[in-house]
Amino acid sequence: MSEAPYYQGLAKSMMFTIALVSLAPLLGYALLSGYQYTTAYKEKVEAHLRELVLKHDQSVDSYLREKVAEVQVLGEVVGGDRLKAEAEITSLHNALVRSHGSDFVDLGIVNAAGVQVAYAGPYPLQGADYSNAEWFQAVKRRRVFVSDVIFGLRGVPHFIIALLVDVGGEQWVLKATLDFMAINDLVEDIRIGETGLAFITNRAAQFQTTPRRDMTGEVKLLHNILARGGEDSILGRGRAAITVVDDPVTGREVLFVTSPLKDGEWFMVYQQDTADAFAALYRIRNVGVAVLLLGTVCILAMAFLLSRRMARKVEVADQEKDMMNDQVVEAGKLASVGELAAGIAHEINNPVAIMVEEAGWVQDLLEEGLQKDDNEREVQRALTQIRSQGARCREITHKLLSFARKIDPTVERMCVNDLIREMAQFCEQRAKYANVRIETSLEDGVPQVEASQSEMQQVLLNLINNAIDAMDPGGGELDIMSRAEGGDVFISISDTGCGIPKANLQRIFDPFFTTKPVGKGTGLGLSIIYGIINKMGGDISVKSVVNKGTAFTIRLPASKEGMRCAAGNGAAGEQPPADGGRSEETGG
Repeated sequence: MSEAPYYQGLAKSMMFTIALVSLAPLLGYALLSGYQYTTAYKEKVEAHLRELVLKHDQSVDSYLREKVAEVQVLGEVVGGDRLKAEAEITSLHNALVRSHGSDFVDLGIVNAAGVQVAYAGPYPLQGADYSNAEWFQAVKRRRVFVSDVIFGLRGVPHFIIALLVDVGGEQWVLKATLDFMAINDLVEDIRIGETGLAFITNRAAQFQTTPRRDMTGEVKLLHNILARGGEDSILGRGRAAITVVDDPVTGREVLFVTSPLKDGEWFMVYQQDTADAFAALYRIRNVGVAVLLLGTVCILAMAFLLSRRMARKVEVADQEKDMMNDQVVEAGKLASVGELAAGIAHEINNPVAIMVEEAGWVQDLLEEGLQKDDNEREVQRALTQIRSQGARCREITHKLLSFARKIDPTVERMCVNDLIREMAQFCEQRAKYANVRIETSLEDGVPQVEASQSEMQQVLLNLINNAIDAMDPGGGELDIMSRAEGGDVFISISDTGCGIPKANLQRIFDPFFTTKPVGKGTGLGLSIIYGIINKMGGDISVKSVVNKGTAFTIRLPASKEGMRCAAGNGAAGEQPPADGGRSEETGG
């Protein structure tokens, strides 16, 4: 099965880790610094707008206080008795025009009944009745009053500064009319960006100056803003209050700055779209986002390339490790063959000795002649025996070469019972030298397993040799069993040897760990077995009692096809003589 998906998953995991480790600090820093910069910039813009509004607020307030002071000076210095004279009023008005230009539109004196008895100005307002005018009623309560911008009797916008003066024991009113354009020009100077504009309203959201655009549809919104922000300003929570709302007319988010004028009766209002007010911030933010995205793309690209390269190096390292493992397995296999050498030599020596004996017998018969007695029949028998023993030698050498050939990791369906019988026969001669009796108990019809035959040969040979070593020289019994349980096949190899100390049970599968004397073992056998079994999707366990024996149990998953092995004889170690009845061992 190809392991490409494993390395692809490894590359993805490394790419995700590299990207996360690289991007997390960058994104964290970007978000934190972006938040702090945005907050600082907005505070700076808002502070600038507050300062701008307050500056013009103070200019308008100073202008009004200056005009009120001038009217008060007239009332106090000239006196009410002189002011009711037409010539005096005209003279004072001319003096005001010369000093202040067109700010003072006209000047008049109104008696206690509300009738203007003296007037100087461009309009025919001599004798005008102001008894019902709001400003006339208000000045009686306050003594000095500055009205809202009104149209009044003249039909043009203006506002009035009214002052109570004493004339013959009665409270008359000195009335000065001022052109609203004087304060309108002061407010129109506030222009920032494309949407910034300023204006003055009273508490009822009635405009006291002319906005640069029609704001009829926003009167209700202004009224609500003045009710919130205006009260905060008047109560001292900030001389200029800032409110951000959605404009129902334009549908855009708008920033309002409000500051009270004329003792809270008027308000200086500045408004601007937030997109316009913070345009520079948004541009910088967009540039920052673009740089961040570019950096993210570069980091992801680098993470992709590095992860692919690292995964490839891991794949190459794994391939080299597999090659080394194969070499280690091969070395272990050759070591096992070396351990079997004595038994194999004896196994081949017997049929060779028989063939030599039979060849000498044939030579003697030929010297006597084939015509004598039944020499011809005896020669035929001897030749048959020689051929039979030669076939036996060929079978032994074929098994040895088959086992000693290079490990073939090809996975195929196989029957474990057949393999157990083969390996039991293969190790029988060595077992006899060690006084070990091999018994097999193989369950009929166990499912086939998917495994490499050569690797399973290595597993069984190592376990059988280890069991024989554990019982040498005293001898004992070696039992090999197979059974099927659930969807698995189990192979058990138990011996009656010296056993394994409990302290060593946790380490027996570690590479180079061995309890054999120096020079008797490499410590790789069980490690190789563990790796082979795990690669096949199985596992191996061990139980051991010192001086009683050890049992290794292998679990292998059954083949998915569910095919079962054919029933057969489970006994091994009881071979019929291959010499046709002449079973004596010679030359051994």
